[in-house]
Amino acid sequence: MDEHLSLPGARLPSPMEEIGDPRLGGARLFLKRDDLIHPGLPGNKWRKLRDNLAEAARRGEDTLLTFGGAYSGHIRATAAAGRLFGFATIGVIRGEEHLPLNPSLAYAAAQGMRLTYMDRTTYRAKHTPEVIARLRAEHGRFHLIPEGGSNARAVRGCAELPAEIEAQGVAFDVICCAAGTGGTLAGIAAGLPPARRALGFSALKGGEFLAGEVERLRREAFGASSDNYGLECGFHFGGYARRTPELDAFAADFAARHGRVLEPVYVAKMMYGVFALAARGAFAPGTRIVAVVTG
Repeated sequence: MDEHLSLPGARLPSPMEEIGDPRLGGARLFLKRDDLIHPGLPGNKWRKLRDNLAEAARRGEDTLLTFGGAYSGHIRATAAAGRLFGFATIGVIRGEEHLPLNPSLAYAAAQGMRLTYMDRTTYRAKHTPEVIARLRAEHGRFHLIPEGGSNARAVRGCAELPAEIEAQGVAFDVICCAAGTGGTLAGIAAGLPPARRALGFSALKGGEFLAGEVERLRREAFGASSDNYGLECGFHFGGYARRTPELDAFAADFAARHGRVLEPVYVAKMMYGVFALAARGAFAPGTRIVAVVTG
């Protein structure tokens, strides 16, 4: 952890718990409960935002601006971080405004975030100098955090996960995580010791592009990449925030068996994928799998 920026009330390291299930074919499954880190900054949010907040403070920037969809957990978390650490926050939301605000945006607004909206064509170019210059002209000076929080600082934050897990006494073979922008997967893969592997499960339809994002983010953060990770793109269930009766039934059964409710946008899809791969024999008996609960 950055000694100059700590999260009041954080539960770190996040707990580990083993889930026994005969459907795993003899593999052992551990949950890394990042969802319990903090009520306002759960999952991978604190790991990705921490060093971005520290950098904003170092530069003397008192406003955070970031991007997200109408149901973005990253928008919620950035708003909460702003409230906790004294930053003004601006959320640039994809698409048109719809009133009343949905629960995610209502929460962000209640944390003090100023919401502004961007048409989808411009949003696709949000990373370009022209769009960023327009935002600076409209909003003044701000510290820019990309959509999903994924940049080199976020990757370095997530790269601490493997060592944290080992320090908790869990010797693992594979770490699994959901993937939306690629930052968490890039960081976990970068932090792996030798002979370990990371496996990401895309929550997006057509998520094959994330492999390129993982490579880009790893190079930006550490100057190099490797082939110690894989990306599963067949468990999106129709696309981002989409659900099917099959996914809902799996999540309900998991809750009944293990008393754990799976967040549906990312975590349920990842967990379904882990069990589906186990059923195909992808994990040898005795394989120790850590699934990071990021939401």
